[in-house]
Amino acid sequence: MTDAANTIIIVCWVTFLCYWFVSARRVKATAQRQSLSSMLAHRVPVGIGWWLMACPKFPSPLNRSITPHNLMTFVSGAILCVLGLYVTIWARRTLAGNWSSDVTFKQSHELIKSGPYRFVRHPIYTGLLLMCLATAIEFGEMRFWLALPVWFIGFWLKLRQEERLMLRHFPEQYALYLQQTNALVPFVL
Repeated sequence: MTDAANTIIIVCWVTFLCYWFVSARRVKATAQRQSLSSMLAHRVPVGIGWWLMACPKFPSPLNRSITPHNLMTFVSGAILCVLGLYVTIWARRTLAGNWSSDVTFKQSHELIKSGPYRFVRHPIYTGLLLMCLATAIEFGEMRFWLALPVWFIGFWLKLRQEERLMLRHFPEQYALYLQQTNALVPFVL
């Protein structure tokens, strides 16, 4: 069961990366881009999170397993990762040409409030955090559990930057959207 669950997690991440790489080619032209310092503010923690998850050789205690390895962790990790992948792809498809890896405003930018954006304002980050949580549950090492709050910090910084940008361009619509929809977790956060 361990090998099957591990394979599911790895396939989810590879699918995510391939989908992101291919779909990044179909975006609208950028009208406004963030500064280098604001870009680094969120990219550094997200990069550290990727490094913690992708680099297999860490000294103790980062490589110590802290999650029990049993059927429940294997199944829950696999299910959460598939769910997270589904959310990220659904959100990315819904966002379509408005998507960017940086905080940007696109030419003919639209305020998207359909699909997963009905439930949370930043479903791509929600899906990625679910995938990170699933990976931590599945592989169990402290480094994966540490990547989760590091990613959360990076995504929180980025979503705050995105929201300021959207409020400048859609002041009334986005202000109402902020009141009606949570940032990352429906009914919670």
